[in-house]
Amino acid sequence: MTTQAINIEIFGADIVCASCVNAPSSKDTYEWLQAAIDRKFPNHQVTFTYIDIEKPIENEKHQTIANRIADDEFFYPLVMLNEEVIGEGYIQLKPVYAALEKYGYVSEKE
Repeated sequence: MTTQAINIEIFGADIVCASCVNAPSSKDTYEWLQAAIDRKFPNHQVTFTYIDIEKPIENEKHQTIANRIADDEFFYPLVMLNEEVIGEGYIQLKPVYAALEKYGYVSEKE
């Protein structure tokens, strides 16, 4: 089965979300997700993008999401897979892996 190219976007900020006490920073979450997905799906076609919501954002779609986070509609880090929200705040791997598997990704370890 051919897997579809996936774009994972992680929206976050340097300051840890006040509602996410003891959670890793957004940047740490971005790096952790990238490493975990690389290990589980080594032959993937996943592009990872980190968007800092506290810095100027030129992409209109990204700015809209950043505004929604600022308006407390979402917690950060916010993880989106092909424009679908798959996690916010304290990110867990199971829903991320499940979302990738919906697109045909299969772990090399299985």
